[in-house]
Amino acid sequence: MRTHSVLAVVAGLCVLPLAACSQGSSTSSSTTTAKDNASASVGEAKGKAPAPFDAGEVKIAIVQQSGQGDYFQQYLNGTKKQAEALKLKLDVYDAQGDNAQQATQLDQAIASGAKGIIVRHGFPDTLCPGVNKAIDKGIKVVIYDVEIQKCAQRAVQTQQSDAKMASLVLDQMLKDVGTGKPVGYVNVLGIAPLDRRDAVWKDYIAKNQWTQKFMTGKYTPSTATDTAPMVDNALKSNADVVAIYAPYDELTKATLSALGTNPNLKGKVKVYGADISTADIELMSAPDSPWVATGATDPNAIGAAVVRTLALHMAGTVKEGAKEDFPPILVTSEMLRSKNIKNMDDLRKNAPELNISKVSSADWIPAVTF
Repeated sequence: MRTHSVLAVVAGLCVLPLAACSQGSSTSSSTTTAKDNASASVGEAKGKAPAPFDAGEVKIAIVQQSGQGDYFQQYLNGTKKQAEALKLKLDVYDAQGDNAQQATQLDQAIASGAKGIIVRHGFPDTLCPGVNKAIDKGIKVVIYDVEIQKCAQRAVQTQQSDAKMASLVLDQMLKDVGTGKPVGYVNVLGIAPLDRRDAVWKDYIAKNQWTQKFMTGKYTPSTATDTAPMVDNALKSNADVVAIYAPYDELTKATLSALGTNPNLKGKVKVYGADISTADIELMSAPDSPWVATGATDPNAIGAAVVRTLALHMAGTVKEGAKEDFPPILVTSEMLRSKNIKNMDDLRKNAPELNISKVSSADWIPAVTF
């Protein structure tokens, strides 16, 4: 598979977000289209479940800003698997990138009788009123990747360790291209995890005398498709860049697509990303792929861990205002090729540290392992 074949794969992948968004705006438990809806083994619960889990079915909800993209589809799969293992009734709300709709859906989740709510991504301005309203009503709230501490301090905060994720990848970029080089940047600010990665990027730019020739990117229900032409335009004006950092895999796919339309840059630009999926593994491991490194967790495992965090919060073990970070690893194209890693199952076998089933758990929780 040469560069033009990588482009073809990216073009095919870019339709996935549209399918993912077809869930609609009401509660749903429909299946997703991701390749990585991994099966899970369920551990045995040895302890006695505390209240409220000792008295029949407990209702919870996840209110997500968007379900588009490989990462979010895997995350929701992990959420569902862990909820099922705990015998929870899970309602899924997908705002499809509409922030006002997410606020409305949060109100709907509160009114639905949910005893616990996960709020996944979004913006503090639209979410804090609803989060505080839920907590005032006695509903336990766990946030994933929203900078909400200042306006909703009682919520439990969970996130990937984005600073570590960025530094792992940028250390590899420094090793590969050296200091004092012209580089490109594909990111969207105003989104909590991308803002945290941006802070690390700025530090590396300054320390390593990299010259940022452009910054571009767009966050939409079709991020990869909509960002690709923007990167293409930036490359046509800055053909001297030797590396591009695109710290979200939909942005990374957009970057690969844009490079595929600039054959004069073949073999001259290395790409550094974030996140991992079977689709991403296929792109990274393809011969001549410019995507050489990514910082990653297993989104399935993260989704499950956040449900366990909510359960512990509901049981009183995790207190209001607590924070939990989930550690990432570095994945390189060289690693994928040398170990013949073709999919997420292969990666899990070769990188057991992706398994975080013991994180945010207890003896009464049947933790899922992917």
